[in-house]
Amino acid sequence: MKGNLCLPGKSEIAHELLAYLAEHPDAQDTLDGIVQWWLLEQKIKYQRNLVKEALAELVDKGLLIESKGCDSQVHYRTNKNRDKEIRKFLKR
Repeated sequence: MKGNLCLPGKSEIAHELLAYLAEHPDAQDTLDGIVQWWLLEQKIKYQRNLVKEALAELVDKGLLIESKGCDSQVHYRTNKNRDKEIRKFLKR
């Protein structure tokens, strides 16, 4: 096998490509399509999980309030009663 997948950037991309193909075994695309769609989809999934964890932490700390909307989805908003703590958090 040519190249060195031990380099951090290459290794991460190789992992994302194989993860995408494991979920979509019949997929095929051009270099541009892979960059625009496959890797973007993997990044979105990863970021979604991080955002979900960050939201849960902010709700646990009382800085955000979550409520179920009439669309049955959970909505998040600032807890205005904790404004000073939020500003302090942002200054870190």
